[in-house]
Amino acid sequence: SRGSATPPRVRLPRRPVVDRVRASALSKVVDRHHGADRATPVFLNNGTCRFKRQEHQSQHDAPAPLREFAPAVVHGAAQPSQLRSFAAAAAANTKIVAPPMVYVSGEEMTRYTMQLILDKWVHPHVDTSKWEYYDLRAKSRDDTEDQVLRDVISAGARIKAIFKEPTITPTSDQVRRLGLKKAWGSPNGAMRRGWNGITISRDTIHIEGVELGYKNPVFFERHAVGGEYSAGYKIVGKGKLVTTFIPEGDFEEAITVDSRDIVDDLNAVVTYHNPYDNIPQLARIFFGRCLAARITPYVVTKKTVFKWQEPFWDTMKSVFDDEFKSKFVAEKIIAPGAELTHLLSDAATMKLVVWKDGGFGMAAHNYDGDVLTDELAQVHMSPGFITSNLVGVDEHGTLIKEFEASHGTVTDMDEARLRGEETSLNPLGMVEGLIGAMNHAAHVHGGAEHMLPYTAKLRAVIHKLFREGRGTRDLCGVKGLTTEQFIDAVAADLSK
Repeated sequence: SRGSATPPRVRLPRRPVVDRVRASALSKVVDRHHGADRATPVFLNNGTCRFKRQEHQSQHDAPAPLREFAPAVVHGAAQPSQLRSFAAAAAANTKIVAPPMVYVSGEEMTRYTMQLILDKWVHPHVDTSKWEYYDLRAKSRDDTEDQVLRDVISAGARIKAIFKEPTITPTSDQVRRLGLKKAWGSPNGAMRRGWNGITISRDTIHIEGVELGYKNPVFFERHAVGGEYSAGYKIVGKGKLVTTFIPEGDFEEAITVDSRDIVDDLNAVVTYHNPYDNIPQLARIFFGRCLAARITPYVVTKKTVFKWQEPFWDTMKSVFDDEFKSKFVAEKIIAPGAELTHLLSDAATMKLVVWKDGGFGMAAHNYDGDVLTDELAQVHMSPGFITSNLVGVDEHGTLIKEFEASHGTVTDMDEARLRGEETSLNPLGMVEGLIGAMNHAAHVHGGAEHMLPYTAKLRAVIHKLFREGRGTRDLCGVKGLTTEQFIDAVAADLSK
């Protein structure tokens, strides 16, 4: 279930014929949570599987070491030279050889859809024999005692470019129904720690000529580590609570962080920390992306109440003032004499609703970033139109990038599909992740001159179909295409 040179063939269940369309609700179903509550359909003919995940062609496509991080390029229409290059390769009937990449497969509706995409959009044009495939279904994690997750982290650190399909974090009900040994936790935290995660970039996806939520791009940087997600806790009664810090190598100099009396009979005691060593790196990524896209940056905290968040703001402002302010002024993005703007997190929630013209970026702590990007997704139609890109760094300063969709496995739609009903899943978010990973792999390992024309053509074809009203039903209404029809339509135009 891990590391094979070629993916096993995935047997796609034959869909029964349906007499009527029951997709008005299904076309808009997006499981925003990465969980699910049903057993996974078995797609594999050998008990294993492996595949990959999403993000758009963004500022993160540059392979440079962190100290030379190249800022973002907002993805848009393919350049004519790129399309000609791909057309020439297609005419010669030669496949593009994809550089090494890690492909992580998930489950349910997104797994089914991504297999169709691999079979019809990727494999006819691209030789993926250098990809490494890993099966991250809950059953696979259970069968391997999570060794498959450790293998994914090791491979990602080595190869630097990762695509991950949506996966489920099993509930207690799923543990019973899937026959799992335990409720395995979310793999995301382990990946962020294993790849020295700096930021999770979540940006709006735009289709020229199609109105979504924001008119112009919105970028978001979410600190990839720390905060409530790594908290330790105990449920306790009355007593004395003392939080103590012991400096490394100096066990005699214990520092009391906090001391208080606990007077209630039932209390949750929680401890966590925010590691700030990588905030300068986050700042350079964020401000570099905003500068390249010519959008206004904002830093979000709740430092007026949560005083411990002050270093986040201080570091972000210091990097901006020392390295970026003059560039933003020169590009007329901010006025001479203007300062970097701080937003309180509660104010940011309102601005995301009001600033519908877009053209701005926000950076925030881990938890605030999680919540605010959920809101961002809702304003911009759905999580299917938001990218998700984890950026980490290896010991040599080379960026590690993992791309995925911002939505989950779309459980409800998968259940409808298995009942024989029509579905209409918009795969754009996943495909943008796939494109992002393929482009990053080409920058890191070589071959960008061949890969970028293909990914540009793929994006251009998808956007063209949506503009023509031949997209999925979330954008094109009841006359839109089913999941399978849309994939076939893209495949046909991609081969022209």
